[in-house]
Amino acid sequence: MRRDGDRQARRDAVTVEIGFALATGALLAGVLFCLVAAPVPLFGLEDGTARGWLRAAGAVAAAGFVGRVARVLWGFGRPRP
Repeated sequence: MRRDGDRQARRDAVTVEIGFALATGALLAGVLFCLVAAPVPLFGLEDGTARGWLRAAGAVAAAGFVGRVARVLWGFGRPRP
């Protein structure tokens, strides 16, 4: 019975870690998007220039999200110094 409890605890830990990775990745992506897209409303950019900034903001946000999730999950289970 102890083994089943250990397995369940491990599955719970993995679930929490995945949730943490996704939540912090989404938060980072939102912050990065806002930072990169900020010149659009600040300087009143229009049309193609605004689209370019927003696409760049989306790309940076996506890269930040993937990087954060990968970093958190990659480090999961490794012994900490």
